[in-house]
Amino acid sequence: MGIKKAKPVTAGRRHATYYTFEEITKGEPEKSLVEPLKKHAGRNNQGKITVRFRGGGTKRLYRIIDFKRDKEGVKGKVVAIEYDPNRSARIALIQYGDGEKRYILWPEGLEVGMEVESGPNADIRVGNCLPLSQIPDGTIIHNVELTPGKGGQIVRSAGSFAVLMAKEGRYATIKLPSGEVRMVPLRCRATIGRVGLLEHELITLGKAGRSRYLGRRPHVRGSAMNVDDHPHGGGEGRAPIGMPAPKSPWGWVTLGKKTRKPKKPSDKLIVKRRRTGYGDKMV
Repeated sequence: MGIKKAKPVTAGRRHATYYTFEEITKGEPEKSLVEPLKKHAGRNNQGKITVRFRGGGTKRLYRIIDFKRDKEGVKGKVVAIEYDPNRSARIALIQYGDGEKRYILWPEGLEVGMEVESGPNADIRVGNCLPLSQIPDGTIIHNVELTPGKGGQIVRSAGSFAVLMAKEGRYATIKLPSGEVRMVPLRCRATIGRVGLLEHELITLGKAGRSRYLGRRPHVRGSAMNVDDHPHGGGEGRAPIGMPAPKSPWGWVTLGKKTRKPKKPSDKLIVKRRRTGYGDKMV
């Protein structure tokens, strides 16, 4: 793994950084584990834009990732480490003893030829997946489930990891990358180790075109719009927002507005929020 800096032959290349792809061992993806990926450009099933400033992007196939890690009792061997255009992390191709192949998130330290395993009897080793009840306190984990059997939902991006802090009753207490501390049922699974490619945060796109490759269109400020397009718009020259609180394009208060619904089931499992002093509570 490594980062290389482009030669400053143009303004767009002057600050751009790129991956060296040293960790990649296989170019083409496994044909049985890819499927078409349709573009939606931020639109829902009615064709209405629900996420603004999305569109275009490079054509790509979706790699089917095994987030559930539910193949118990069968050891798998790491065959290759591959690039995945759909996520910041790399993926590892695993071939199990019965011949089946699956993709998993590539954790730091997992190399081609090593073995991985899932289930409550698996060893505490990088790449192995176990229920939280079988993982020792203080262990670094990733790909953590929130609902037993649903598959890993959090801590999946490049370089991220969570720490299993304690276990009490039916819950384990986990510190997440954001700093939030929350409780997760002990029956939920997690994978040992941290997600690989720590250098991802060091990448600088350098030019607008690289954002367009990712499907990100220019994000326009409200104050740069007309008055009929945004509450902040209009006015002669540069003007303040002219209202007590910043608003969304639809007139909703945005800055400091709490968006979580009251009595949401997930809230009661949060021990400490990621924002200090923002609704902290001890359970």
